[in-house]
Amino acid sequence: MAKAEWQHDQVYTATSDSGHSLTFDVARVEGPTPTECVLMSLCGCTAVDVISILTKKREAFTALTVSAKAEKAKEPPTVFTDIELVYRVTGSVNHKSMEDAVRLSKEKYCSVSAMLEKTATITYTIEYADA
Repeated sequence: MAKAEWQHDQVYTATSDSGHSLTFDVARVEGPTPTECVLMSLCGCTAVDVISILTKKREAFTALTVSAKAEKAKEPPTVFTDIELVYRVTGSVNHKSMEDAVRLSKEKYCSVSAMLEKTATITYTIEYADA
């Protein structure tokens, strides 16, 4: 369960069933827009998968950042049409292990990616930085 409650202007407080909340703001003053949160959720969801897989493979990563750039449809509903993810991993990580982790997240585990792929093409690159 989740809910969003109007606060003022175009500002809303969204609350999850776990009791956590965040602020949506269409003007982007008090918080991100709802669609920005969707993109942030994609980054978080796939990061969780990749970290879990790398941990199980006992890879010696020290950091992971997932960033996203997206394009939207020009007409309403302005859904995401193209999303580019960049995975930046730091540490001594086997490249094949990282590639496998990202592929498994995209193809099997990431729920947010699976939903977004109904309207968007999702591509990715991996950047490696030694610790």
